[in-house]
Amino acid sequence: MLRQVLHAGLRTCFRALGRFVAGHPVFFASAPVLLSILLGASFSRYRVEEDVGSLLAPKHSLARIEGNLVQSLFPANRSKHALYSDLQTPGRYGRVIVTSRKGSVLDPVHLDTVLQLHRRIYQMQVTVPATGFNSFNYSFSYLCLPDDKNVCIIDDIIRAMEEIQSARISNRTVPVLRYPITQLADGRHAYIGHQLGGVQGWGPGGAVRGPGTGPRGEGVRSARALQLTYYLQARGSLMDRVASQWERAFCAELQHFSVLHPKLGLYPSTSSSLRTDFQFSSVLARRPLLASLGVCGVLAILCCSMRDCVRSKPWLGLLALLSITLSGLTAAGILNLTGATYNSTYLGIPFVMLGHGLFGSFEMLSSWRRTREDQHVKERVASVFEDVMLRFSGSTMLHLMTLGLAASPLTNMEAVRLFCRTAALAITISYVYMLSFYSSCLVFTGYLETGYRHGCFCRRVPKPDRLDSKPAWYRCLMYTRYQDETQTTNAPHAVAHAHAHPPNPSLTHTHAHTHTHTANNPNIHGHGHLANSTHPHPHTHTTASTDPNPQDSHLLLGCVRRCYGDWITNTYVKPFVVLLYLIYISFGLMGFLQVTQGSDPSALVAMDTATVLYTRAQQRYFSSYSPVIGFYIYESAPYWNASVQRDLLEYAKGFQRISWLEAYLTYLSDRNQSTSQPRENFTRTLRHSFLREPQFAHFADDIIFAERGQGEEPDVAASRIFLVAKTTENKREEMAVLLDTLRRLSLTSRVRFLIFNPSFVYLDRYAAAVSSPLRHSLLAVLFLLGLSSLAVVEPLVSVWLGLTLLSVQFGVLGFMTLWGVELDCMSVLCLISALGHSADCSGPLLCGFTAGRGESRTRWVRVALERHGVPSLQTLICYSAALVPVGSVRSNLTHTLFRCLALTAGCSALHTLAFLPTLLTFLPPSKSRSHRPGGEGQRQEVECVEMNDSTRVVDQITTV
Repeated sequence: MLRQVLHAGLRTCFRALGRFVAGHPVFFASAPVLLSILLGASFSRYRVEEDVGSLLAPKHSLARIEGNLVQSLFPANRSKHALYSDLQTPGRYGRVIVTSRKGSVLDPVHLDTVLQLHRRIYQMQVTVPATGFNSFNYSFSYLCLPDDKNVCIIDDIIRAMEEIQSARISNRTVPVLRYPITQLADGRHAYIGHQLGGVQGWGPGGAVRGPGTGPRGEGVRSARALQLTYYLQARGSLMDRVASQWERAFCAELQHFSVLHPKLGLYPSTSSSLRTDFQFSSVLARRPLLASLGVCGVLAILCCSMRDCVRSKPWLGLLALLSITLSGLTAAGILNLTGATYNSTYLGIPFVMLGHGLFGSFEMLSSWRRTREDQHVKERVASVFEDVMLRFSGSTMLHLMTLGLAASPLTNMEAVRLFCRTAALAITISYVYMLSFYSSCLVFTGYLETGYRHGCFCRRVPKPDRLDSKPAWYRCLMYTRYQDETQTTNAPHAVAHAHAHPPNPSLTHTHAHTHTHTANNPNIHGHGHLANSTHPHPHTHTTASTDPNPQDSHLLLGCVRRCYGDWITNTYVKPFVVLLYLIYISFGLMGFLQVTQGSDPSALVAMDTATVLYTRAQQRYFSSYSPVIGFYIYESAPYWNASVQRDLLEYAKGFQRISWLEAYLTYLSDRNQSTSQPRENFTRTLRHSFLREPQFAHFADDIIFAERGQGEEPDVAASRIFLVAKTTENKREEMAVLLDTLRRLSLTSRVRFLIFNPSFVYLDRYAAAVSSPLRHSLLAVLFLLGLSSLAVVEPLVSVWLGLTLLSVQFGVLGFMTLWGVELDCMSVLCLISALGHSADCSGPLLCGFTAGRGESRTRWVRVALERHGVPSLQTLICYSAALVPVGSVRSNLTHTLFRCLALTAGCSALHTLAFLPTLLTFLPPSKSRSHRPGGEGQRQEVECVEMNDSTRVVDQITTV
């Protein structure tokens, strides 16, 4: 009873809204256009997101907290040269990988060329500002990151190469270069594992031995690549602008140098490369997006066209796209006025709007063609609102629920949160514009149809007697059926019968009586009007008729009505559809078990860019060792205790390491001193002897002393050592495992320590941060369906819709993995939007089938396919065609977008047009052969059925 009351109230409200919109079409058509133009003028405030790291990394993670602690103890500005990271190094820098196309980069010719490149970069100058009397020239020596002696920090491989070149010039013995840890001329040990790549040593088989070969590694015989990094300072806005210009000059210099020296391959990367290449996907996608809009517009026009030139409405397809475009422009204007920034993940928002808006427009057009043509336009629009808007509003609520929860503070990924927030805003505006702009356009085309004007040229169509004298092409172009050709009035019975109209085989008539009945009786060839709710409808009765002019029907409607509906519900076809669904589930499960996370930001940038080329070169030549991991002991520890020393040495065992403690213990052993000394002696020797040796002086940056009482030796308050792990090709997966292992170890250790590398911000709990919005959205949808089944929706509709959403989501996730798509922020965004898209396609079909009473399940499946399957098919055709141009964009981000959205459209189409129509024929809900029993005093309606043959009206059969 509550469900019936709510349905009746909502349908009455929407009917009144439709009548109001139809009464003021000019206002509702012009207001959205003017508002879009006004808000579109705000594009002068258009801003692009600068901090890509904050978008693609989890916002709240333990790695960020650890990074803040590390920054407070050991400033990262002084640690960049030691705490090396691949793509996530903070601050400004320029980096280049130099490869030799033939031979080794350590060959004399290549070595001299590399040092020449280093000198050119060192001497390169930029002028800021470019013109004017206040211009200054800035070189690397002014912008560089200095050490304690105020000397620019350069890579240790440069010092080693300069030593080799100096020895060759002076005919001295060339010093041995070891890998991954070598010893420089000043006696200092330096890690060069991330500076020298593709190394072959003098070990067995020519390969470099592993970490167990000794602290200094093996001698280097040849190397295919080396990597140089130039760290910059960015103090204040002026220095940041100078550093940004220096990075651009750095890339230009490398490009010019590569032309002069074709034997070397140069792959540059700067701190702004990731941001530039990430946002470059939007630039590449501009023309394909316009092509998508054009292709979709053409198909939308065809989908709205019919042979009957008056009842054909091609302009409505174009106006539906215009409504979606206006809503997107309005949403963009609101974002500009609120100071929001744009990023390349927003490329998916137009397709979210497109799928939802097109389905609403096609549903409204399908409902319009089922209304009575002898009614006034206002009444027809009111009937459309009463029939469609309840379902369309429900699907919009599902969209807003999924996107809104993913945009909440519960989401830990900033890119996902911003995308869902913007998409929710766009869907809301699109819904409002569908109610106003598109509905008013429907009113205008309705008046054209009432005046028998051509649906395309808006010219009045002549009557048949005047068309007979026209040429054949003109008669074909102006073909229509006038209402008086088929309408017949029976005066004694005073019943107004509908004219024969193929898209309108069953017409709902206004009845003079006010008795309640169930308006569902597809007894005549299954063309009875399907009510859109389960409660009785007052003031209506149903007239069903055959289709005397099937050639006038819409092409897709005719195919579904005469061919597909009978075929998909055929007894011999059902087993094959069930088998197809089992295959679908099997392959989805196969992909689901192989889901991998994609935490690499370079997988979301445009192809053939500096970031991609640099990443490939780094993966090829520098994948043997992990980034440098900082091992930080952040509390005072008894380093003089032998057991603590053993624990720390045990933790670092198996790593390549640069450790002050290990070097200090070796220093004490070489001087025949005990490593287990009293605290005062241990600290005194460390400060006044060890750290004053030239080869160990650099370890002073790794130790923090805390003063004690006057006259006492200070304590070691905090310290750090650097570890490097041996890795394989799956460097990121191994780094994630290593991070979890060391963190678990820190919980049980007597020494309080933490580990950190800037790349850990991307790796730490990335899978949970990416997948949690999807889980939250899915649970929210299921909760909404369960809650609405209590009062709004049939419980079986909620159950079937929930199972359909789960099945579609499962299939998209599994098949995208088999297609090579990783679970990153872009794929999760597509999965979240897939919930709403699948609800758009399958929801009306399920509502239409469940609302039917009487007849068999097969008959109601065919009716539901005819009424709601055709709009779904039209939407899927236009939507899939719009995706094709985007798939041609040379970008990893758009490839992920295309694959996920294409799978969403395919899985939704399979469920709407194949799986659900088959399963509903033998699974609940059941259909009774008779109508629901009425209450006391409920009267049976008189049903008037007009039976036509090809020449005349045979008779009227009146049954009680």
